Amino acid sequence: MSGFVEKPEPLHVPGLVHLHTGKVRDLYRDEAGRLIMVASDRLSAYDWVLPSEIPDKGRVLTRLSLWWFDQLADIIPNHVLSTDLPQGAPADWEGRTLVCKSLEMVPVECVARGYLTGSGLLEYNETRTVCGLALPEGLVDGSELPGPIFTPAAKAAVGEHDENVSYEEVARQVGPETAAQLRQATLAVYSRARNIARERGLILADTKFEFGFDDGALFIGDEVLTPDSSRFWPADQWEPGRAQPSFDKQFVRNWLTSPASGWDRKSEQPPPALPQEVVDATRAKYIEAYERLTGTSW
Repeated sequence: MSGFVEKPEPLHVPGLVHLHTGKVRDLYRDEAGRLIMVASDRLSAYDWVLPSEIPDKGRVLTRLSLWWFDQLADIIPNHVLSTDLPQGAPADWEGRTLVCKSLEMVPVECVARGYLTGSGLLEYNETRTVCGLALPEGLVDGSELPGPIFTPAAKAAVGEHDENVSYEEVARQVGPETAAQLRQATLAVYSRARNIARERGLILADTKFEFGFDDGALFIGDEVLTPDSSRFWPADQWEPGRAQPSFDKQFVRNWLTSPASGWDRKSEQPPPALPQEVVDATRAKYIEAYERLTGTSW
């Protein structure tokens, strides 16, 4: 059992139809058929959406995604039409709302990996492969791969794990031409972002993208290259063979799995609320990632 500890009720905004409440984002559609995407301050860990929120997290994700969309504009178009608040929207939506083109989304999480960790490491330790791609012997947690690889995953519902799948399975699901487009776009965007991050003293270990079509053209959607969708590591602390410090919710994971939380991850009980110091440290880490990447003060 997992999912929302306390699932929020969607807001009623005149002229908007609520479509979906996700781990972080709430989706609406306006009368013109545009998608309204609102990034909340919710946080998920270990397949649970936690009862505690991280102040400003949704605004950090939104502003950082917009910054990255600008850096990638010559590689692939994105779905953003406007950042204007819909009429009648609550004031709290300011800075966390995107008005977007409604795309025909591809039902595949497009993951790029330049370093071995996470679910890729678990698979490698068993089979010396990731998503069916053979990798060299001798790699450890945090090892840089010989080159970036495309390791897609099947999208899962809230509270469930995305499941890694092979490229051949993606081609079977969406067709070989679309699969090739997804792989090419994923690796092109990852390579650009990895180089930008490297210039700022950060390693982009892996990241995931979502793509969709409009009139036959491929667009990148959702969020992009944020601490929620990517692993960023400080380059000066990179040390293969151990878990790397990261710019994400690591403080939350560490606390939840510590005796201090009193929570058994293997039980069916929901996780407890976070202590204020964990909330504050996590907020600071998200803001630090934004400032280091963009070079601007929050």
